[in-house]
Amino acid sequence: MTDILTARDVTVVIPCHNEAGALPGVLAAVPSGYQVIVVDNASTDDTASVARSAGATVVIEPVPGYGSAVHAGVRAADTALVAVLDGDGSMNAAELPYLLGDFDDDVDMVVGRRRPVQAGAWPWHARLGNLLIAVLLRRRHGLPVHDIAAMRIARRERLLALGPLHPRSGYPLALLIRAAAAGWRIVERDISYRPRTHGVSKVSGSVRGTLRAVHDFWSVR
Repeated sequence: MTDILTARDVTVVIPCHNEAGALPGVLAAVPSGYQVIVVDNASTDDTASVARSAGATVVIEPVPGYGSAVHAGVRAADTALVAVLDGDGSMNAAELPYLLGDFDDDVDMVVGRRRPVQAGAWPWHARLGNLLIAVLLRRRHGLPVHDIAAMRIARRERLLALGPLHPRSGYPLALLIRAAAAGWRIVERDISYRPRTHGVSKVSGSVRGTLRAVHDFWSVR
């Protein structure tokens, strides 16, 4: 018998470093019924207070790095599923039910394939780096993906069972590689992707940031 998974089974983890400007819009888009954890990752702005004011649970993770922040949020969750998306407004939390609808007993993770909906949403250098990594994932690891799972929903216990993953930008790649080795069934679905609503991306906002992220990706084993 297939379990019926609903919003009550999902905690949305939003890793944030200085996202006070974008966070209100991100949180407002989360559909009713989902629990929300904002992980404040060494922010120097009002990220934590903005999140609390919106009703989100705040987890403080002092160790800098995307992977460190995501892992802290996953550990703090207590639901069967965890969703992860960025706190910069580039992804639409209102699309979470669309990803959740693809879960059944045989699915371990549903990942979003970013589809730009506005000019400038995805700089060429960031898109090229993602393309190269996605090709590696398909050819070397047999994963049916074309993106690095920037937005995703996964089974929490299976995720924790993968063990420590990359502490920085290499986390999504490490997750996919480790999941492939563990025999996970992964489903990919299109999601909308738009320019961040506030500030400058730490990764795609500059060639230097993208190169740093690619370095993290290639350090993944």
